[in-house]
Amino acid sequence: MTFCSQLIDSTSQTFDLHDTVAHALEMMDVDHNEYAIVLNGLQFVGMLDIVDLEDADPAAELYSLEPYLVKAHVKSSDHFLQALRVKSKFNISVVPVLNEKNEWEGMIQSERLLEQSSQLLGAASTGAFLVLEIPQQEYAPGQLNRLVESNDCMIMHMNTIADPVTGMLQIVMRVNKEEISDLIATFQRHEYTVLYYYGEETFDNTLQNNLDHLLNYLNI
Repeated sequence: MTFCSQLIDSTSQTFDLHDTVAHALEMMDVDHNEYAIVLNGLQFVGMLDIVDLEDADPAAELYSLEPYLVKAHVKSSDHFLQALRVKSKFNISVVPVLNEKNEWEGMIQSERLLEQSSQLLGAASTGAFLVLEIPQQEYAPGQLNRLVESNDCMIMHMNTIADPVTGMLQIVMRVNKEEISDLIATFQRHEYTVLYYYGEETFDNTLQNNLDHLLNYLNI
């Protein structure tokens, strides 16, 4: 299990409440940062977006921009999925990490979260991905597992997403088998819509076979 403390970048630059906007912008430009991390001693106050800083009076001190402070953060003991949730909720590219005393520990970059999410999904592992769609009321995890196991497969990861427009449930699944033509056919027989899959398949393409036979006949 991966905790936020394991993903921290502790080299991130921070600023004091009484630093000026001009100073913050100058230092952010050097390090190519999008946010100014504002502290009061060791206590995390919030972070300021560079856009808000550029619109402010250069001589103003950072504490005067309190209404613009983004106070989103996670604790170092949180699971990394909490950082992913905070990033999505506040639409930020870095996630501040604090200790149990609300003191600054560092931040987690988006790239680290993407890397951990990829590992959690097993994106680099052997197997195949499928995206199925069914009405929400027909979702039955037990049946899905039985259908997968009937094709000598095992579900390694599964998640669900409700489509806000159609109300249909999308099921994102990774199985431990790459050749999945029989599995896809099984899902289709049970009225699951297969929206997408990534793996190998060996379907007998009857239309293509008939076309090949016709071309061979015409060449005689």
